[in-house]
Parts: sequence; structure tokens; C-alpha cells
Amino acid sequence: MLSQKAKYGLRALVELARASTGTGESDGGAQLSAGELASRAGAPRKFLEAILLELSRNQVVVSRRGKFGGYTLARPASSISFAEVIRIIDGPLALAPCVSPRLGFRKCADCASLEACTLREALLKARDATADVLEAYSLAEAARSGAAVLA
Repeated sequence: MLSQKAKYGLRALVELARASTGTGESDGGAQLSAGELASRAGAPRKFLEAILLELSRNQVVVSRRGKFGGYTLARPASSISFAEVIRIIDGPLALAPCVSPRLGFRKCADCASLEACTLREALLKARDATADVLEAYSLAEAARSGAAVLA
């Protein structure tokens, strides 16, 4: 299940992508303050600042300090997928560690072997389908939609 932290992070990033639309800049475009992002994303400011710090450490946003500081996307919105953001904030997309190809792969503690697991095939298909959708969906696509993100 998607955490509230991931929802706030995605909402804030989509707002940055929306603000950047039409700026003509190839990097991240428009800059928004933490307060503006918190208001637009419906997130508590201090909590969102911690999320933005994590996203900054992972080169998704760039932060600028000072009176005219704020946040911009580190790359074009079209190159930042929902899957990337969710992995940064929540960790693997997989429902079980035995089907996570990237982060945290390990045999489940209660399984005798990967080959004998009766659940693994279904969980692997669910992970692959989820990853396919989230990898293909970018911040730019979400910004173009008129709907609220994860309302």
C-alpha cells in the first residue's frame, strides 16, 4: 500500500511539474517554496520538507536556500516516473521480498525455497504489472491531467 509520505511526495512533485509547464526550461523549470508546495499538495509543511530533502538527496529535486529559495525538478518531468519516486520514499514495489528484482531481494523467512513457494508466481506477476504501469507514468503525464493527484 502506498504510504501517506509517498502520496505527499508525488503530489508535491506533480505541482512542481505543473508549475514548470510552459517555462520552456529543460531542467526543472519553475521554482516553488516549501510553503507553496505544502499548500498545493495539502501536506504538513515540516513533513513535506523532510520528504523533499530525501528527494533532493536522490536527485529528483534541487533545493535553493535563502530568501528567493525553493524547489525545482532536477530533471524534466517526463523523465521522472511514479515508480522512481515511490521506490525512493517507500522502498520496493514488490509485495514480498522474494519478488523484488531491485531492492531488498531475499527469500521470505517462512519459505523452504523460492522454487517451492506457492505464492511467488502470483506475487511476481502483480509486481511486474504494477512496475510496468508506474514506470510508464511520469510526472509530466500527471501534470497534464486535470485531476487532483491521489486525492
